[in-house]
Amino acid sequence: MSEKLPANAVVVESALRALGVGGEIVVLPEKAPTAATAAAQVGCEVGAIANSLIFDADGAPLLVMTSGAHRVDVELIARTAGVERVRRATPEFVRAATGQPIGGVAPVGHPAPVRTLVDNWLSKHDVVWAAGGHPLTVFPTTFDELVRITGGIPVDVE
Repeated sequence: MSEKLPANAVVVESALRALGVGGEIVVLPEKAPTAATAAAQVGCEVGAIANSLIFDADGAPLLVMTSGAHRVDVELIARTAGVERVRRATPEFVRAATGQPIGGVAPVGHPAPVRTLVDNWLSKHDVVWAAGGHPLTVFPTTFDELVRITGGIPVDVE
Protein backbone atom coordinates (compact mmCIF):
# COMPACT_ATOMS: atom_id res chain seq x y z
CA MET A 1 0.00 0.00 0.00
CA SER A 2 2.90 2.41 0.71
CA GLU A 3 3.64 2.98 -2.96
CA LYS A 4 0.16 4.53 -3.44
CA LEU A 5 0.39 6.82 -0.44
CA PRO A 6 1.50 10.47 -0.52
CA ALA A 7 5.07 10.92 0.76
CA ASN A 8 4.03 12.32 4.17
CA ALA A 9 1.65 9.40 4.66
CA VAL A 10 4.47 6.94 3.96
CA VAL A 11 6.45 8.55 6.80
CA VAL A 12 3.43 8.24 9.10
CA GLU A 13 2.82 4.64 8.02
CA SER A 14 6.42 3.79 8.90
CA ALA A 15 6.04 5.44 12.32
CA LEU A 16 2.77 3.57 12.94
CA ARG A 17 4.40 0.22 12.09
CA ALA A 18 7.36 0.99 14.36
CA LEU A 19 4.88 1.72 17.16
CA GLY A 20 3.00 -1.55 16.60
CA VAL A 21 -0.16 0.00 15.18
CA GLY A 22 -2.10 -2.42 12.99
CA GLY A 23 -4.58 -0.03 11.38
CA GLU A 24 -3.93 0.74 7.72
CA ILE A 25 -3.82 4.24 6.29
CA VAL A 26 -6.82 4.87 4.04
CA VAL A 27 -6.76 7.33 1.14
CA LEU A 28 -10.01 9.29 1.03
CA PRO A 29 -11.72 10.02 -2.28
CA GLU A 30 -11.66 13.76 -1.55
CA LYS A 31 -10.26 16.19 1.03
CA ALA A 32 -12.14 16.37 4.31
CA PRO A 33 -11.84 19.96 5.54
CA THR A 34 -14.17 19.32 8.49
CA ALA A 35 -14.76 16.49 10.93
CA ALA A 36 -18.25 16.09 9.45
CA THR A 37 -16.92 15.53 5.93
CA ALA A 38 -14.29 13.10 7.22
CA ALA A 39 -16.93 11.21 9.21
CA ALA A 40 -19.17 10.97 6.15
CA GLN A 41 -16.33 9.53 4.08
CA VAL A 42 -15.29 6.86 6.60
CA GLY A 43 -18.81 6.13 7.85
CA CYS A 44 -18.54 7.07 11.52
CA GLU A 45 -19.95 9.61 13.96
CA VAL A 46 -18.37 13.08 13.94
CA GLY A 47 -17.23 12.50 17.53
CA ALA A 48 -15.06 9.56 16.39
CA ILE A 49 -12.89 11.84 14.25
CA ALA A 50 -9.67 12.67 16.11
CA ASN A 51 -8.82 16.18 14.92
CA SER A 52 -5.11 16.96 15.20
CA LEU A 53 -4.76 20.59 16.20
CA ILE A 54 -1.34 22.15 16.64
CA PHE A 55 -1.18 25.11 18.98
CA ASP A 56 1.61 27.53 19.82
CA ALA A 57 2.00 27.10 23.59
CA ASP A 58 4.37 29.81 24.75
CA GLY A 59 6.38 29.25 21.56
CA ALA A 60 6.44 25.44 21.70
CA PRO A 61 4.21 23.15 19.65
CA LEU A 62 1.33 21.47 21.47
CA LEU A 63 -0.74 18.84 19.69
CA VAL A 64 -4.33 18.52 20.89
CA MET A 65 -6.09 15.42 19.61
CA THR A 66 -9.72 16.40 20.00
CA SER A 67 -13.01 14.80 19.12
CA GLY A 68 -14.59 16.23 15.99
CA ALA A 69 -17.61 16.97 18.19
CA HIS A 70 -15.63 19.41 20.36
CA ARG A 71 -14.10 22.85 20.18
CA VAL A 72 -10.92 23.39 22.15
CA ASP A 73 -11.10 25.86 25.04
CA VAL A 74 -7.64 27.43 24.73
CA GLU A 75 -7.74 28.90 28.23
CA LEU A 76 -8.52 25.47 29.70
CA ILE A 77 -5.77 23.89 27.60
CA ALA A 78 -3.26 26.58 28.71
CA ARG A 79 -4.06 25.85 32.38
CA THR A 80 -3.91 22.09 31.76
CA ALA A 81 -0.58 22.37 29.93
CA GLY A 82 0.83 24.77 32.52
CA VAL A 83 1.60 27.49 30.01
CA GLU A 84 0.75 31.17 29.92
CA ARG A 85 -0.67 31.37 26.42
CA VAL A 86 -2.06 28.93 23.87
CA ARG A 87 -2.99 30.12 20.42
CA ARG A 88 -3.72 28.58 17.04
CA ALA A 89 -0.47 27.96 15.19
CA THR A 90 0.29 29.36 11.74
CA PRO A 91 0.61 26.94 8.81
CA GLU A 92 4.37 27.54 8.83
CA PHE A 93 4.61 26.74 12.55
CA VAL A 94 2.59 23.54 12.02
CA ARG A 95 4.78 22.44 9.10
CA ALA A 96 7.98 23.17 11.03
CA ALA A 97 6.79 21.21 14.09
CA THR A 98 5.27 18.23 12.29
CA GLY A 99 6.58 18.14 8.72
CA GLN A 100 2.92 17.85 7.71
CA PRO A 101 0.32 20.27 6.34
CA ILE A 102 -2.69 21.59 8.21
CA GLY A 103 -5.62 19.30 7.41
CA GLY A 104 -3.43 16.21 7.42
CA VAL A 105 -1.44 16.37 10.66
CA ALA A 106 -1.04 12.87 12.05
CA PRO A 107 -0.50 12.09 15.71
CA VAL A 108 2.95 10.63 14.86
CA GLY A 109 5.64 10.82 12.21
CA HIS A 110 6.96 14.23 13.22
CA PRO A 111 10.65 15.23 13.04
CA ALA A 112 10.72 15.39 16.87
CA PRO A 113 8.22 14.38 19.55
CA VAL A 114 5.41 16.91 20.08
CA ARG A 115 3.80 17.29 23.49
CA THR A 116 0.27 15.89 23.10
CA LEU A 117 -3.06 16.13 24.89
CA VAL A 118 -5.82 13.66 23.97
CA ASP A 119 -9.51 14.53 24.40
CA ASN A 120 -11.16 12.15 26.87
CA TRP A 121 -14.31 12.25 24.73
CA LEU A 122 -12.59 10.04 22.14
CA SER A 123 -12.69 7.16 24.65
CA LYS A 124 -16.46 6.91 24.03
CA HIS A 125 -15.76 5.38 20.61
CA ASP A 126 -14.43 1.89 19.93
CA VAL A 127 -12.68 3.17 16.80
CA VAL A 128 -11.44 6.69 16.16
CA TRP A 129 -10.04 8.02 12.91
CA ALA A 130 -6.92 10.20 12.84
CA ALA A 131 -5.18 11.97 9.97
CA GLY A 132 -2.40 10.11 8.21
CA GLY A 133 0.03 12.94 7.40
CA HIS A 134 -1.77 14.26 4.31
CA PRO A 135 -5.23 15.87 3.85
CA LEU A 136 -6.45 12.80 1.93
CA THR A 137 -5.34 10.16 4.46
CA VAL A 138 -6.72 8.77 7.72
CA PHE A 139 -6.22 5.65 9.80
CA PRO A 140 -8.31 3.80 12.39
CA THR A 141 -7.09 3.56 15.96
CA THR A 142 -8.44 3.56 19.50
CA PHE A 143 -8.33 6.10 22.30
CA ASP A 144 -5.93 3.93 24.32
CA GLU A 145 -3.68 3.36 21.32
CA LEU A 146 -3.69 7.09 20.51
CA VAL A 147 -2.59 7.89 24.06
CA ARG A 148 0.09 5.19 23.88
CA ILE A 149 1.61 6.12 20.52
CA THR A 150 1.68 9.85 21.23
CA GLY A 151 2.70 9.64 24.88
CA GLY A 152 -0.29 11.91 25.26
CA ILE A 153 -2.12 12.95 28.39
CA PRO A 154 -5.89 12.32 28.46
CA VAL A 155 -7.70 15.59 29.24
CA ASP A 156 -10.99 17.43 28.87
CA VAL A 157 -10.69 20.04 26.11
CA GLU A 158 -13.88 22.00 26.64
